[in-house]
Amino acid sequence: MVTMDLLQLTKICRSEEEAFTFLFERKKELYGISCPACSSPEFYLMHLGRLRCKQCKRDYHPFSGTLLHEMRISYTTWLWLVKLFELEVSARKASFQLDISYPTTLKGFDTLRRGILYNLSSSDILLKGEIEADETYFGGRRKGKRGRGAGHKTIVFGILERGGKVSVSIVPNASAEALMTETVKKVRGGSIVYTDKWIGYDSLMFCGYKHLNIDHRYKFKQGKVYINGVEGFWSFAKERLIKHHGISKEKFLIYIKEMEWRYNHKKEDLFDLLVSYLIGAVSL
Repeated sequence: MVTMDLLQLTKICRSEEEAFTFLFERKKELYGISCPACSSPEFYLMHLGRLRCKQCKRDYHPFSGTLLHEMRISYTTWLWLVKLFELEVSARKASFQLDISYPTTLKGFDTLRRGILYNLSSSDILLKGEIEADETYFGGRRKGKRGRGAGHKTIVFGILERGGKVSVSIVPNASAEALMTETVKKVRGGSIVYTDKWIGYDSLMFCGYKHLNIDHRYKFKQGKVYINGVEGFWSFAKERLIKHHGISKEKFLIYIKEMEWRYNHKKEDLFDLLVSYLIGAVSL
């Protein structure tokens, strides 16, 4: 895998023209460029960020309607935001390094997270084979009950395909109805589903799955019956989310889906994927 290193990015960001050219060429390569009025692919490059259709003579912007066009910041700043986001630099540190305001940096990072969410929502691949399922609770430490039944927590349900991907969703509770609804939407019938002994999973056998469980009060693994994979993802996600020092419930979805995306694409070029979302996902 070849990824964008800092030296390459520094060269691309020497000027707005070079940064624009990089993004423009990626847009043309991945999605094509065409006039929004007549769909002609022929154009004149008038000046930075402005094209004129050769056929109908209409002027248009190559990134109009995309996430990239949502914010009035330079192309060089956008590319550096993408790189710092890829490297998991906090918005506060990134704002200092780029000498832009914290609200602008945070909005840029959240725009990238929405690009990730848009990409994930367009994928309808079902998980299959050997599946691990588990739910966990996110939220600050408070007095009172912990674990299942704890109040003021966000409940996240995770499904992991062994040797494949993980998928997470926020659920209202850990009831059988909530967990089965998500499982049926994301797991192919006939799969083997491994869980702990929580009664909410007992209905799996009636939903077309083979269900095997492990009682964590006594052991964490019995042959192939374990959920260490999905529990490993919880550690991966919580270790990264804790640095944000609290996430509002309104924004939590885009943050937890970012963790799903990072986990599933950890062996890929994240910079290139993020750029593709930025110039391809429609502005919401």
